[in-house]
Amino acid sequence: MIRDDAEALRTAAGLAEEFRPGACGRDARRELPRAELDRLTATGLLAVTVPAEHGGADVSAVTLAEVFRLLASADASLAQIPQSHFAYVNVLRQQGSPEQQAFFFAEVLAGRRFGNAQSEAGTKHLQDIRTRLITAEDGSYRLTGVKNYSTGALFADWIPVLARAEDDLLHVAYVPADAPGLTVTDDWDGMGQRTTASGTVELTDVAVPAAHVVPHHLTFTGPQLHGAIAQLLHTAIDAGIAAGALAEAVEFVTTRSRPWFESGFESAAEDPLLIQRFGELAVRHRAADALLAAAARAVDAARAGLDDDSAAEASIAVAAAKAYAGSAALEIADALFEVSGTRAALDSLNLHRHWRDARTHTLHDPARWKIQHIGRYVLNGTRPPRHGLL
Repeated sequence: MIRDDAEALRTAAGLAEEFRPGACGRDARRELPRAELDRLTATGLLAVTVPAEHGGADVSAVTLAEVFRLLASADASLAQIPQSHFAYVNVLRQQGSPEQQAFFFAEVLAGRRFGNAQSEAGTKHLQDIRTRLITAEDGSYRLTGVKNYSTGALFADWIPVLARAEDDLLHVAYVPADAPGLTVTDDWDGMGQRTTASGTVELTDVAVPAAHVVPHHLTFTGPQLHGAIAQLLHTAIDAGIAAGALAEAVEFVTTRSRPWFESGFESAAEDPLLIQRFGELAVRHRAADALLAAAARAVDAARAGLDDDSAAEASIAVAAAKAYAGSAALEIADALFEVSGTRAALDSLNLHRHWRDARTHTLHDPARWKIQHIGRYVLNGTRPPRHGLL
């Protein structure tokens, strides 16, 4: 059990240092981090957002974001796996009945992991959810559909499934990973985040008791932080990738790079042009971290006094941080090669994993729409939509 924010941060920092040395090899071999995820789970870190009244540490958004940033700076794939876990813990906080909260929070405190069966491929758009939750005669449900990009499902004890009921309203069904009719396939072949096992979940007439179904559609009928919290964790992963790539660049240039012959210096680290570039990259890195922290504070402020205005401010702050951190991660991961030189391109060194992770992760949702909502909010005072993806 982790008791407070300070312990959560110490634990995350320790795990990051523990996971960092093996991250390159795991990515190169596409070796799924089962042992590392079990180690993370055993520390109690996955239970830190369980409400205090249910025995959890109930850490702040500032702390949770920093936990993810630290983990992603060591291994972006590993950090991505529990993102959905925390998102679906939050679903229970928002719309779970007292009985559902008591049961599932106890599961999380006992070390059970939530996965994710949310997105679907081949539909008209992201919110065109075709997985169906059909009411049975006894009041339970039957669940049928196919989910893609199901990060965390392969490692989960419970798989939250986003589905529409007969009235077309969104619900989340929490399904045991070993439920009859549920199959998880590790068919993810992305160029980046290679070890997240973000594969396919198939559901064929899966039985789900009513006690395991949460009316997620109610989340979006009023001011909410579901999207802001989920996107905050994505932002932290981008900021972590930027930090990891910059640290790798520093290590490479100071220990392996040769100076350019025209510089007149004995080491590459003395080259004033390289120093200038590292200064620029450091500014980008610091700005991403600062925007992440500011967004997390906005989420905490909104949690303390949730209304339309505070929810809007939190969503806009997170959108700004996400748009910036994504571009910073891509720039710094790309600049790693620019500052390091030809040898950095050797496939055996696998330095390109930082760029591959950044490029893949930043495709989750388009920054251009975040910028649109920010512009509308600043110019016309238009609050962002409540669809949970901002």
